[in-house]
Amino acid sequence: MGLANWLTILRIFLIPVFVTLLVYRRVGEAFVVFCLASFTDLLDGYIARRRGSQSRLGAFLDPVADKLMVAAALILLVQLGRAEAYLAIIIIGREIAISALREWMAQIGRSRNVAVAFIGKIKTVAQMTSLIALLLWEPLIPGVSTPLLGTIALWVAAVLTLWSMFHYLRLAAPHFRNAGAPLDADSRIRMPAPGPDSGFPPH
Repeated sequence: MGLANWLTILRIFLIPVFVTLLVYRRVGEAFVVFCLASFTDLLDGYIARRRGSQSRLGAFLDPVADKLMVAAALILLVQLGRAEAYLAIIIIGREIAISALREWMAQIGRSRNVAVAFIGKIKTVAQMTSLIALLLWEPLIPGVSTPLLGTIALWVAAVLTLWSMFHYLRLAAPHFRNAGAPLDADSRIRMPAPGPDSGFPPH
């Protein structure tokens, strides 16, 4: 398993705790849990890279944990009246679409074509900034409205979400020509052999 994978699993177990606290309007405690989960996200990636312990399990679990936490936070922020539903739909819908695209590209041995781009990293920063600010809600920086900061960051994240989605779709577009080919022994689309481009990115 490795420490990095255990931290990822811990983050997954923190999700129902986070959801329960928000449902019962324990927003302060939910904010602390969210920050703890975000810290484990940074820590498990650092440990995996430092120890060279990237694994297929980690490559699978890490993005799943991240997307579940983000989706849960957005849905409950909408319920609390702190985020617009259409922005949440855009962000969650994009995550589902790109995850499916990456899975398909991995199946045809082209996962590197849709590897995480720099714009995706900027989107993630804006997204996390918005979630933290909207969960915190209370003034943190004198003269700066935390709700306004969170709302602006969420809009930025939504715009970058669409931009990055079209970026990944453009990269994958040349491979759509054979998208309808059957996955059998006679198909030109074959499952990749284990290797650096087997569809399992680093943890």
